Amino acid sequence: MLTNLYIKNFALIEELSVEFSGGLTIITGETGAGKSILIGALNQILGIRASTDLVRSGSSKAIVEAVLVPEKPERLRAILEEAGIDSDEEIILRREISARGQSRCFVNDSPCTLQVLKQVGDLLIDLHGQHEHQLLLHPETHLSLLDEFGRLTGPVESYRTVHENLKNGRKELERLTAAANRLKEKRGMLEYQLKELKSLDLKKGEDLEIEEETTLLENAETLFGLCSSLNELLYDADRSAFVQLAEAVRQLGQLAGIDKSFSPHLEDAESAKSLVEELSRTVRDYSGAIEFNPEHLETLRERQMLLQRTGKKYGKTIEELIDLKQEIADELSMEDNLSERTEHISREINSLREKLSDVAARISGERKKTARKLEEAIAHGLGNLGIPHCVFTVRISHESSEEGDISINGKQYSAFENGYDRVEFLISTNIGESPKPLAKTASGGEISRVMLAMKSVLAKNTQLPILIFDEIDTGISGSIADAVGRNLKSLSCTHQIISITHLPQIAAMADRHLSVEKTVRDDRTISNVRRLNDEEHIAAVANLISGRQHSESSLRVAAELVKHAKRLE
Repeated sequence: MLTNLYIKNFALIEELSVEFSGGLTIITGETGAGKSILIGALNQILGIRASTDLVRSGSSKAIVEAVLVPEKPERLRAILEEAGIDSDEEIILRREISARGQSRCFVNDSPCTLQVLKQVGDLLIDLHGQHEHQLLLHPETHLSLLDEFGRLTGPVESYRTVHENLKNGRKELERLTAAANRLKEKRGMLEYQLKELKSLDLKKGEDLEIEEETTLLENAETLFGLCSSLNELLYDADRSAFVQLAEAVRQLGQLAGIDKSFSPHLEDAESAKSLVEELSRTVRDYSGAIEFNPEHLETLRERQMLLQRTGKKYGKTIEELIDLKQEIADELSMEDNLSERTEHISREINSLREKLSDVAARISGERKKTARKLEEAIAHGLGNLGIPHCVFTVRISHESSEEGDISINGKQYSAFENGYDRVEFLISTNIGESPKPLAKTASGGEISRVMLAMKSVLAKNTQLPILIFDEIDTGISGSIADAVGRNLKSLSCTHQIISITHLPQIAAMADRHLSVEKTVRDDRTISNVRRLNDEEHIAAVANLISGRQHSESSLRVAAELVKHAKRLE
């Protein structure tokens, strides 16, 4: 339900806030007073293209803001979540139009794109103007309306589930097929790489081990010379460190025998002597193990060069080459798994296609039955609205396709989101004329009445709770106007209805009557909206009967019309 409409610096409106309620709201006013401005403002929050001409002269920007309470907020949840907008019990749609031509959109005070604003607005408000935003004139909406009328949303949801599973199955099959093709294309290369890497018999850390061993072999003579020299210094020479430390121990022993304070130093000297002896033994052992092997050194150098070339070729370290070998082996072993998985998915797809065809055929049969009922109901409703010779047709068609997923009686058809049916409403309002698409109906007044008849029929099923009719009374009068008013009144029991009218029979039906008035203040024209009380409501209806200077008789007629409307409640 639309609860409030705030407009600032928009066309002739300086600033106003209009409160709305449920039921039937009627808007009246003299020609040029600004009734169409209200519709224009609502169109802005429904995503209609903005123009700088809409910004009030002398203002930097125009603002239109609508506060709505959705009956089924869950319908908006996906759109709001995708746009990163918090949902609440109320939905606030705002559009700001700059005098420089820029436009900003907001939902619940969060900036959003014009597309998001339009998507949210389209799910909340159905605005029927003479030319634009007439939802029922869009063929893509006819299928969902037919399904709502026939209460087919359950079977359609089942179809969508199968259809989605089929799409996912096809994506998985494409992925597996692409993987198999890629593997097939590079199998030769992978097998060569695996053979090459296996022949290397790589070991983790091997390159570092080779580098260390090569360094030792390359410096064997240097190492042997240094060890021999060191052993001379430590033990073998006549005046080696060991010989001199042995003499030092002897003399410290004599000193300690005289003065006990030298005892600790004697122990240190004995320890030093033992350390030198142990170090000398280690050097001799190391020297004895030094390898002089030019052939082994050459073998290591060749191995080192091979590892370096292979690493450079693949751009990987030894450890990474070992991992690559396993990855290639795993990838080559996938071929059998891919083949088995592909066959399984193919069988699933065939099964899903059969199920999809079965569900689509059953839904199509129900739609054909529903279409006949809808045709009769719409034609009857239009007869009551002054189009007695109306022919209303629901055309259901299908799209043949050799690669279609729907198979009916041996023929292939394209599968769509809601089945394999294409649905379009056709109408003829004159005898002898063949039915044509709704969008090609000539008269704006007829379009509005067609919309009203449809909404009356679909009222219990449609999910659009807010219906706005701009001048639905075009080209009608008398008993037809009364019939239109009755339909609006009846429709307002299940929907919030807002309608602009010039006819007293329709205005009298109002649960809430708003009057658009134009005044001049400080040499500027200003449009304003005022809610009428019961007495003013009758006077406004009388004005529609006899003009601004209503008479006593017109007041009596107006009062009778209002009283008659009350009895319909």
